[in-house]
Amino acid sequence: MSTEHPNAALVRRVFAAFGKDAMAVSAALARDIVWRVPGHTVMSGEYRGRREVVEFLRRTGVETAGTYGSRLHTVFADDDWAVAIYRATGSRNGIVLDVDQALVIRIADGRWQDVTAAPLDSAFERFWA
Repeated sequence: MSTEHPNAALVRRVFAAFGKDAMAVSAALARDIVWRVPGHTVMSGEYRGRREVVEFLRRTGVETAGTYGSRLHTVFADDDWAVAIYRATGSRNGIVLDVDQALVIRIADGRWQDVTAAPLDSAFERFWA
């Protein structure tokens, strides 16, 4: 019987809470977290600190009139890192998003410390433009 790495379980808990329990998501983030979103879109940038990141995550719902969602596919994790592959869906300005994406997450002391979003499809850029 294999047991899941605690950092993989942490990622699963954050994804399960996303859009449902902002306090649980916030509690999983380090106070000085850095979250990066590449590109040149309304959501692109570098968000620093728990408050900015929670606001950024909230904006995904605001920008999509509540339609944004994510469904976790796979998590790879060790003592310092996790990679989450997930399906992002939503609609915005008449454009439908339905793409695979990844988060590369550095974890320290049981909290997300540094996150880089890695869109796996160019539709991400068109959707958030």
